[in-house]
Amino acid sequence: MSKSTVLISGAGIGIGKGMAEAFAAADYRVIATDVLADEGAGVVSALAESGADAEFHEMDVTNTDQVNGVIASVEKAYGPITTLVCNAGIAKKIPLTTMTDDQWDLTIDVDLKGMMRMIRAAAPAMRNAKSGSVVCLASIAGTAYGWDEHVPYSAAKAGVSGLVRGVAIELAKDGIRANGIAPGFIRTAQTLDPINSVGEEGLNAVAPSVPLGRIGDPSDIADVAVFLASNKARYITGQTITVDGGVLVGL
Repeated sequence: MSKSTVLISGAGIGIGKGMAEAFAAADYRVIATDVLADEGAGVVSALAESGADAEFHEMDVTNTDQVNGVIASVEKAYGPITTLVCNAGIAKKIPLTTMTDDQWDLTIDVDLKGMMRMIRAAAPAMRNAKSGSVVCLASIAGTAYGWDEHVPYSAAKAGVSGLVRGVAIELAKDGIRANGIAPGFIRTAQTLDPINSVGEEGLNAVAPSVPLGRIGDPSDIADVAVFLASNKARYITGQTITVDGGVLVGL
């Protein structure tokens, strides 16, 4: 039986890195992609040292030709992608009153359209194989509430849930499932950015309000992704699962 292949965008740091580690531990062939070449290559090097089957491809999800090329190359080498993890994203503090069209467009292009590009490219081979799974990263800042001075991010992440629902219905007839994950407060480089996100101080302040008593770790999200990709989730599609330690139900 051939090894399952997972392709992950934004795999160089944060949740994407956690995804790469979790899928490698589940014995997947890991195709790590990112615009951060050094970080992505470093993740793959560490996985390879531990005996995992992993490789890095530089990929900018806003570049259609590059996305198509990377996915075509992986399919040529290993066949249809088993699981596609659309994780790459950016979050910038952009007040509505000073927001430019270009700032809006860039966030949507990375955080939402980038996922569409990946799914569009990988879907034909998955359809021919009559199997496959797509996992997209949303956020509770979009699926459940807005984020002050982050309107493009909130809009894009809300859009991810709609993307998942549409893709799930369109691809279900070919045995392909699509689901989303909406993380809460997770300790990543992005979240620790005090300018564009909450920073260390903000995380420490919010931690006591999390019902499970702690800020999340990338592995908390990655393990859910591995579950959604597995046969144990075989009857789940079109869902966006909140993974936030109980924040939303505790409000």
